[in-house]
Amino acid sequence: MKSFDYFRPATVRDAVTAAAEPGAVYLAAGTNLLDLMKGGVTAPNRLVDITHLSGLDRIEELPDGGLRIGALIRNADLAHDPYFARRFPVVAEALLSGASAQLRNAATVGGNLLQRTRCAYFYDTVSACNKRNPSSGCDAQGGDNRLHAILGWSKNCIATHPSDFCVPLVAFDAVVELEGRAGRREIPLEMFHRLPGEMIVAVRLPAGAARFATNARYLKVRDRTSYAFAVVSAAAALRLEAGVIADARLALGGVAPKPWRARNAEKILIGARAAAPLFHRAAEVALVEAKPSGDNAFKIDLASRVVARALALAVAGTPERMPALPASPFAAVPGVLTHA
Repeated sequence: MKSFDYFRPATVRDAVTAAAEPGAVYLAAGTNLLDLMKGGVTAPNRLVDITHLSGLDRIEELPDGGLRIGALIRNADLAHDPYFARRFPVVAEALLSGASAQLRNAATVGGNLLQRTRCAYFYDTVSACNKRNPSSGCDAQGGDNRLHAILGWSKNCIATHPSDFCVPLVAFDAVVELEGRAGRREIPLEMFHRLPGEMIVAVRLPAGAARFATNARYLKVRDRTSYAFAVVSAAAALRLEAGVIADARLALGGVAPKPWRARNAEKILIGARAAAPLFHRAAEVALVEAKPSGDNAFKIDLASRVVARALALAVAGTPERMPALPASPFAAVPGVLTHA
């Protein structure tokens, strides 16, 4: 492993300034970064340790009813918070389907958004990979690519985004807060790309996402039932009124270079009566632009089946997994605020 400088800033502003230096990266839990460093995939000149920064480990209820989740909140802590899981069960379900319990105990919200692809050619430093070495090519095309993208890919890259957490966040129009040298700004997660010198400080879920709490599911299909990334996943959330779908949110994971929002399929669902034929039609619409990127044509049919099944599970209702709400949201969690 290459030698590097270690810097422990006192404030977010100090962290942003330190990370502006060429070759600097942020360090939180390091569950992805340290693996990349040990494998020689990335070789930063400086690690900027943000794990102790004040205010990034809080969950805050916003005046409009939404929720602001600090970038350093651990995945397990968020998923197991009773109040959060009651209001946003499909997000909690997605978090609990990712990685292992040990990794969820360490990994952070911000790190989850920024994790790199798990494409084997990205990790293999002797292979051509445009993500690792721009303009070098993409050995995944023509290689072992059965798990690669079927939506949104190009001749430059067919890797998929690995996050489970991001799939329902995209479906619910979550917003990412960024801090850079020019100050703080926000961007919808669906349009999110990190710019040099910016650091994630929080993720915000809008209040409207809680309206889907009764009928929302996250379904993940993987090669083995634990500790594996999605071959295909789907977050489906419906708001039902007398059996009619008043509103719908649908997003897919494991199929594209980013979490994939299926807006055209949502339009098919809204205003229609919930039924299996409708779900299959919505699935067809969600995958209408899909095409194989190599030896992965099976993923198109699989994704269609996963979407239809996720919608059926959502209609059946969100499973009862959590205890009753605490009297005061987040009151039992040290250092966590109840208001903005």
